[in-house]
Amino acid sequence: MRSETIYLDHNATTPVAPEVYEAMVPYLTREFFNPSSMYSEAQRPAHAMTKARSQVASLLGDIGADQIVFTGCATESNNHAVFGCMRANPKRRHVVTSAVEHPSVLEVCRAAEREGCEVTYLPVNGQGMLDIRDFVRSLRPDTLLVTLMHANNETGVLFPIEELSRITKETDPNIVFHTDATQTMGKLPIDLLGAYAHVDLLSFSGHKMYAPKGVGVLYIKRGTRIRPFLVGGHQENGRRAGTENVAGIVALGKACELAQAISAEDAARIHRLRDRLENSLEESIPCLQINGKQAPRMGNTTNLSCHYIEGEAILYQLSEQGICASSGSACTSGSLDPSHVLKAMQIPFTALHGSIRFSLGRYTTAEQIERVIAVFPGIVARLRRLSPYWNQETNAPKE
Repeated sequence: MRSETIYLDHNATTPVAPEVYEAMVPYLTREFFNPSSMYSEAQRPAHAMTKARSQVASLLGDIGADQIVFTGCATESNNHAVFGCMRANPKRRHVVTSAVEHPSVLEVCRAAEREGCEVTYLPVNGQGMLDIRDFVRSLRPDTLLVTLMHANNETGVLFPIEELSRITKETDPNIVFHTDATQTMGKLPIDLLGAYAHVDLLSFSGHKMYAPKGVGVLYIKRGTRIRPFLVGGHQENGRRAGTENVAGIVALGKACELAQAISAEDAARIHRLRDRLENSLEESIPCLQINGKQAPRMGNTTNLSCHYIEGEAILYQLSEQGICASSGSACTSGSLDPSHVLKAMQIPFTALHGSIRFSLGRYTTAEQIERVIAVFPGIVARLRRLSPYWNQETNAPKE
């Protein structure tokens, strides 16, 4: 019998926090006015947007709120970062990124190649980490942009953005440094006036931090040469045309305010639950590997490869038990191709298709984790009984 839903796919999207929902409702109902209109009623949503901009800026280290541009999502923000820099700096035609970026960066970089840019895709090691020496060697006199994610959405592996952005600016202050911080906003402190002061552009999305879908941010440091991605209106000080999603913006502001109030103790609780899940499954399931385990990782994410079985079959049986997980990026989950992230990490073929990601969140409980620990080994065992590569008598791979 299907039990109550256990949601462990927070890297794909988060539930809307009750406080966030309450904050946004008035702007879906009685405060429906267009904030660009001149009459007095329209000033209330306009002021609410100003407050939300300040809330976002506060979470990023009390930066100037004028550097916050509201967008429709992180994908739009990433497109704006790459194409906006290309259009503003036509004499530079080289971009540096990594082989494990989210599709909203990788596909944009491939589009940039079709428009005449040269892109360097930095490799990662078996733990999903960059080699700093490779990064230094990749920077050239014609490098326009470095775009590297803060945390990988599939494995949770963290890139040292503080160090990479510093190296970039010390090499050439005219290189623009962009980071996609979608998986770290609201989970890790990001001070754009402190350790992250060398970052010029930063993207994130509201629906990964307990706000609704349909709203995102692009931070643009003052003085950064970048052109608008969407044109046709004066909104966002001429940097992003289109009538603003007031309710979403208010919600995102409230989510950022809530994130500042999250204690280190709560983050540690999530980390402990993740470790409990990993350690228990490692002990009870043979031929299970944790991808990126030896690298710095987000405390809420674990990516498990079960050798000799298919991840899609695991997800189906988890769903039958009311457990929501993922096989990787939600933006590519409809594809049957193996994860480009795991391929870049050179995960063995026997494990490449058997990857499962659990990503925990603010409302995850110890009881939910214990339920997963109770049912997951049985799912793997049943699927391995159907595998032609598994020896049931020895509970090990066939020789």
